[in-house]
Amino acid sequence: MATAFELDTLKIRINDSEFQQLDLHQRIQRALRALILEGVLQPGAKLPATRGLATSLGVARDTVENAYVQLHRDGYIVRRGGSGSFVCERLGPELRGAAKRRLKVQAPEHLQLVPGEGLSQRGRMIFDSGGVSDQQVVKAFATGLPETRNFPVAVWERLQRQVVKDYRAHILLHGDSQGAEPLRKSIATYLNLERGAKCSPEQILILSSTRQALFLCAQLLVDADKPILMENPGYFGARKAFQAAEARVLPIDVDGAGLRTDVLLADRSGAQCVYVTPSHQYPTGVTLSLERRLALIAWAAQKRKWIIEDDYDSEFHYEGQPTACVQGLDTYHRTLYVGTFSKTLYPGLRMGYMVLPPELVKPFTYARSVMDGHTPQTLQLTLARFMDDGHYNAHVRAMRKLYAERRAVLLDAIGTHLNGIVTALHPPGGLQIPCLLHAGWSEADTLKQAASVGIQLSGLSRLYAGEAKQEGWLLGYSSLTAHEIESAVRRLAKALAQ
Repeated sequence: MATAFELDTLKIRINDSEFQQLDLHQRIQRALRALILEGVLQPGAKLPATRGLATSLGVARDTVENAYVQLHRDGYIVRRGGSGSFVCERLGPELRGAAKRRLKVQAPEHLQLVPGEGLSQRGRMIFDSGGVSDQQVVKAFATGLPETRNFPVAVWERLQRQVVKDYRAHILLHGDSQGAEPLRKSIATYLNLERGAKCSPEQILILSSTRQALFLCAQLLVDADKPILMENPGYFGARKAFQAAEARVLPIDVDGAGLRTDVLLADRSGAQCVYVTPSHQYPTGVTLSLERRLALIAWAAQKRKWIIEDDYDSEFHYEGQPTACVQGLDTYHRTLYVGTFSKTLYPGLRMGYMVLPPELVKPFTYARSVMDGHTPQTLQLTLARFMDDGHYNAHVRAMRKLYAERRAVLLDAIGTHLNGIVTALHPPGGLQIPCLLHAGWSEADTLKQAASVGIQLSGLSRLYAGEAKQEGWLLGYSSLTAHEIESAVRRLAKALAQ
């Protein structure tokens, strides 16, 4: 490092208790990232050579190299051949003096959030009421479906029997509307370690689905007929959830770096929320760049807006480590993080969750109690043990490897059998591949031809708002074996050829 103080600080950070369960290269990467975000390592600062830093830290050079590679992928540093590695200059306006600025922003009393602040009229009414004290068939290319045939059913059943034995009649009663405390603790631990979040169990609300979370967001944060901002193209289910809550959905375009924050900053609609899928934008699969993440957070803090972060399948990232979530970068507590177990485990579980700013926990919990009370306790407590015993991480790792193999099979099959019809995009992760139709091919016609041979394709155009629409398909592959993928692509190609 440039100074002995910075090296000592780095060593302290690497040994921080919150990083102990991570691999060594991840601990180094997290520690360096923290020093950059806090302004200790200034934009443009030169980092030591990997060999020199490895010697100073007493670790292998490859360990430091892996940390640098991930920092470079995430946009924190730039690497120049023959010159070395430097903290990214483009982040200067956001990061210079960041630590001091954060303290200054959090201190003034007029900027401190209070319970109920920022709610819609509908949300205020529900909050003031105090709530209620009582406690699919798999088809070719279906999107968002995980592989369920490999799920460790025997392990799940054993843990569920243990839960029933240990808790007995208690689990037959009404549960906590916020969710079972053991599961909230397990989720907080997982998110802080694996997704770079910063949350406590008290901030977590257990729900039955992502769409329930989005409906609650629209109900509590947006008044009827008021605008809410959303990526374009974007998740169809989110748009429907917002519309069901009488919100007016306004599109913000997406490009190769994710949501266009320049368009967001120019918005004058008065919208209080923006819905984003930053890890794998739905449906394009692009990752929101670090520069734009910081711009998004700054917009929310300065304008006193809310960010709804849908992190629906970030566990399945196949090119390097997934980028940390926006919630973990947001020191202003303006982000509502939405997660689900339908993609990582099985959709029949019907369980999702939110990480809420502290001031929004009670309003959302009260609203959830009015909506459907609580999630079944037996499932929550079984899932908590599944996570605590290491089965969840093991299953996700196994599925990540399997899905990466199936993704490669689908991309190869598209290139072989559908060449000249579509161009497949190559997102770094996710459970589906967007395919863009070539000129002369109609999306509506190809959907009909596919249906004639029993293949239900999901069209891309319905995911766009406005007149400008990209025609194509969204092909899911995670629930199909390699043989099933190859066979389905051949059938589709044959149908289109006729």
